[in-house]
Amino acid sequence: MAKCTKYISHPSDKNGYVSWSDDENKIWADLVERQLNIIEGRACDEFMNGLQMLNLSYERIPQLQEVNDVLAKTTGWQVEQVPSLINFDSFFQLLANKRFPVATFIRTREDFDYLQEPDVFHEIFGHCPLLTNPAFAHFTHTYGKLGLAASKEDRQYLARLYWFTVEFGLLHTSNGLRIYGGGILSSPGETLYAVESEQAERYSLDPLEVLRTPYRIDIMQPIYYILKSFDQLFELAEMDLMKLVDTAKKLGLHPPKFAPKHHQANMPTAS
Repeated sequence: MAKCTKYISHPSDKNGYVSWSDDENKIWADLVERQLNIIEGRACDEFMNGLQMLNLSYERIPQLQEVNDVLAKTTGWQVEQVPSLINFDSFFQLLANKRFPVATFIRTREDFDYLQEPDVFHEIFGHCPLLTNPAFAHFTHTYGKLGLAASKEDRQYLARLYWFTVEFGLLHTSNGLRIYGGGILSSPGETLYAVESEQAERYSLDPLEVLRTPYRIDIMQPIYYILKSFDQLFELAEMDLMKLVDTAKKLGLHPPKFAPKHHQANMPTAS
């Protein structure tokens, strides 16, 4: 991604162990405590079940191998340590091989409420619980394979599909609207906004519409798309998504519902 960051990932030792400071562990603990209170009754059951399966430490930043031990037994996925930011090729290559990138840095107190870069809290807490779910894992794997083979232009369209599902997706349930997108579930402000704001627009997920919907990474999302059930991720993965990309290119993008910005990255982010 053509984007700069002040954060640098911690190296790991020969056993894959990352040494975190007491201050960093305390930031993790505070982030987890705050977010657990906010997602109660708002996160989908699939996420909460995955969180229980991962059995993450709430007092210290988990080591990647601890997460991998659980993922290996559930869906065969693994997390892989990466630098603070990676390019599209690396991102899709990892997903295509059932490897989810995790940058080994955590936000500072100054960035406690919002961070554009994907830190370890966003990736581990926001995304990894759902990697235990077969539908989510299959969709993410399929997405990686498609992106790896896609052209630069087509990847921009695919990025919107990732954004409005994996990062900022909502789910219809018998108990009402719930969240499964990691970009929402790692952000206290967006967790409340996504399901409760009267300003936000929410639509049933139509993949062609999603591919045509612009977004910005640094604002509360003006639009969210809702899955009819979690199994719809299986359906999406089995569609001819690249044919839909071709159709979206011919139809063009919808007018954005936000002010323009001179530059933005399209993959992936943290809140």
